[in-house]
Amino acid sequence: MAPKNPPLVTGVSPKEGPPGTRITIRGENLGLDARDLVGLKICGIDCTLLAEWKSPSKIVARTGAGKGKGDIIVVTKSGGKGSCTVGFRGYFLQIGPLQESAVWIDESQTVRANLDHGRTATAAPLKEEEDPLGISDEGDKVKMTEEELLELFPEASGNMSLENFSPGWYLLENHQNASFEDLKAGLTYMKRKAAQRSEGPITVVRSNLTAILDCLDSLTETYKKFGADDIRVNSMDSYAVLLMQAKSCADGLFQEVLGRKDKADSTRNALNVLTKFRFLFHLPLNMERNIQKGDYNMVINDFEKAKSLFVETDVKVFKKVYKEVERRINNFRDMLHKRLLDTNNTLDEQKKLIGYLTSLECQGDPAWECLESQQNHIIELLEDCRDDHVEAEKSAIQTDAISAKNSSQSNTLRRKPVSTSPGLIFLSSARPEFNASNWRDRTPQKVMFVEDLTDIMLENFPDFWKLGQAYFSGEFNRTREVSEKGFKSDTSKHGKLKQMIAELVGLFANFVRAAFLPESLENLPDSERLKFGVWPAASKSVVQGTWLPHCVRTIRSCVSTLASLDLTAESLNILQDLAFDLRTNCMFTLLKQAIADVKGLYNKQTWSVETDDECGGTTQLPALFENIVSETVQHLHEVVVLNKPGEPEVYFSQRPIQKEATLLCTSLLQAFSSCLEQLAFSPPSSKHAESNNGHASKQIAERQMEMEDDEDNLPSLDKRLIIMLSDCNHAQEVVIPRIIDNLNRHGYVEMNKAAKAAQNTYAELDKKLFESYVEQKSDPIIGAMEPSMYRGRFSWKTCPPPTGVRNYLKENLMSMIEVHAEVFSISPMFVSRVMSKVTEAVVEEVTRLIHCVDSFGAHGAVQACLDLRALQETVAVYASARTDSSFKEAFQRIPSLSNEGNQLLENLLTEFKSGMKFQLMCFRNIGVDNRTSKRDHSSC
Repeated sequence: MAPKNPPLVTGVSPKEGPPGTRITIRGENLGLDARDLVGLKICGIDCTLLAEWKSPSKIVARTGAGKGKGDIIVVTKSGGKGSCTVGFRGYFLQIGPLQESAVWIDESQTVRANLDHGRTATAAPLKEEEDPLGISDEGDKVKMTEEELLELFPEASGNMSLENFSPGWYLLENHQNASFEDLKAGLTYMKRKAAQRSEGPITVVRSNLTAILDCLDSLTETYKKFGADDIRVNSMDSYAVLLMQAKSCADGLFQEVLGRKDKADSTRNALNVLTKFRFLFHLPLNMERNIQKGDYNMVINDFEKAKSLFVETDVKVFKKVYKEVERRINNFRDMLHKRLLDTNNTLDEQKKLIGYLTSLECQGDPAWECLESQQNHIIELLEDCRDDHVEAEKSAIQTDAISAKNSSQSNTLRRKPVSTSPGLIFLSSARPEFNASNWRDRTPQKVMFVEDLTDIMLENFPDFWKLGQAYFSGEFNRTREVSEKGFKSDTSKHGKLKQMIAELVGLFANFVRAAFLPESLENLPDSERLKFGVWPAASKSVVQGTWLPHCVRTIRSCVSTLASLDLTAESLNILQDLAFDLRTNCMFTLLKQAIADVKGLYNKQTWSVETDDECGGTTQLPALFENIVSETVQHLHEVVVLNKPGEPEVYFSQRPIQKEATLLCTSLLQAFSSCLEQLAFSPPSSKHAESNNGHASKQIAERQMEMEDDEDNLPSLDKRLIIMLSDCNHAQEVVIPRIIDNLNRHGYVEMNKAAKAAQNTYAELDKKLFESYVEQKSDPIIGAMEPSMYRGRFSWKTCPPPTGVRNYLKENLMSMIEVHAEVFSISPMFVSRVMSKVTEAVVEEVTRLIHCVDSFGAHGAVQACLDLRALQETVAVYASARTDSSFKEAFQRIPSLSNEGNQLLENLLTEFKSGMKFQLMCFRNIGVDNRTSKRDHSSC
């Protein structure tokens, strides 16, 4: 596959120069970083060691010993070999022995051979200013400039001492005005000189033998004359000494020049070495700077380059510098290892650090050490979270206990009747009363514990797991083994990683169980249970139903996130079992809490009856009961019934749990009946409600204080009975069916059994309340009937002629009208049912009294028949077979009337109906669906 985005050089500055010129290369895709740059050639010369990567669009380098114009080619790992649109021209300058140079210059062509110390010249050298053609240019034509010559000869020079010497350049520069004949003559001269130079010293001696012999003869004669003139005989020795001294003086004069040349050569060689190997000499400082900047890749890249070049060098200076580099690398390695064990690093930072240490061939296994460090860190975080919240819970319980004790003492002093002064009483009652249950309004410590614990797992465990996966997937080179087939994962520690993951997951699950499901840890030894935390016993009831669904949702969300990491079967089962047990516990707890809340509704009874055409008169309790059940079902649906992917069903697939849940649902439906029964027969006083209702709001507390001042606010027994009877009927006929329908919609099974049991319970309560109410209303009427009948020593045998229905019967009817009005004001649907039973009791009592009469006089018989007929026709709408039978028995006991008696009876009966027409409206045939306004009936 071809590399993407090859390097492209689009600019260079400067565009020409001698070897060692510092140039700036610009372009595109010149490397992602310094490690990505693997090659740089300028004019065909490799300059990689002299290059410094700055950015993907800039490289700074020094040119090598290239000559002529050439391309600039950049090679990178990511893009491969590149191209260029510009070039660089390299050329050589003639460097004298005393001039500095960035590169080594061969001076064999520019320095005279006889300047070498200790050598003698073999031939007379040519002067530098001598014209090789032996002609002169004396024309008036302007000579060409160097720029024009460079344009004509871009890669040449007019210097004969350089390799790129161009004759054309030389002729245009020095003999531009020469004619062709002059140039031919110059060529002949140059050939002759070349021939002479090629003959050498022997040819010179041979061609000049006569002259040389003449010179030798002349020297011999001169020597003889010097000898003849030598008076002191040793003059020749003196001359020799003087000559030697002159020679020494000449050598001394030139020795300084030769010394400077040797020093320049040494300096030049040293500069060449420093320039060529400046990468190594600058490496310690560059490493320090890159470490401070955080460019660790550059440090590792430079070290690898230096290691490949100098690890086996024999040069002492290179060994010394490389030893310093290794020392700094060891310190760098220790710093990276220390940072790796820092638990505040992110996953990407950990991977980078492991990669750095792997590239530096760190001893041991840095990736595995990081895994162990992360596991210990997570365990430490979980244990610290557990200890902090357990201690906070203990402190909160102690503080609440002290506050409750102080509040109790304060309330005792406040209620003590110290003074009857109204002002003192006002101040005492206005003082805010401490509620020891205010701590319940705070977020429970266990709820905060679950939130913090799950946050720790979600923030740290996924990175730990991903690091382990990277360890075994071969992402780190040190976890691979080279084989003939390539790289092979090191699975020797795979079982250890599974054990580490299972340990973390198990610790997390057991911490949660210790807080919410301590009974699930009872099979463990005491020493093991202590490791998971021991919460105060008083805190077991802290997490109420309102908080428990939130806790379960938090745990389920955490378990779902962790399960998505493709954990092992062991770890996944631990998490799923935890979520399953919490959901089950939440379901049972919510249902039990709902049962307790429903039973505690008696503390919220206000005895305020609201009447409508459909439901009759009911209090707020049935609606509160339905709301509690509906909210519980909704919570259970979200937390228990709905399953996330991969979660087992809690309710519908587990028969024991299903059975227990059904029993609790049945108890929940039946719990309201006990509340109604308690309100009817033994309602709580205001003080009792205050002591038992820890969650009472401020408004209810104020209402209870008002009830203490006015005890008449509590209805009488008979009124409580009819109100609770109405609530019971409404619950049985409306609320329970709606609740059952709601449960069926949410998938609850066996609700028909629960509905049947609930209906039976409410039917029994209805019967009990109804019989008690009828007894409460009929007993006073029946008890007052006999004394009222015989008031004034009335006698059925000697009574005067009747003038109308007697007062005892009117009083009984008025009492029945009161019952009718009371029932109608609360629930009109119960009028017929209640009045029928009351009528039966009244008629039976009248019949009993009639049977107890020994004998009737003529007027007494008329009076008795009149009373019975008035009662019979008045309560005819509520008559029953039992009532008819009683009337029949009573009429049979009374003697037959004469015609006059019957006529009198009818007249008096008509007069009774006319006189009490308005009162008798209550006994019309209104039925259950009667829509007559309560105003008319209340007026009765």
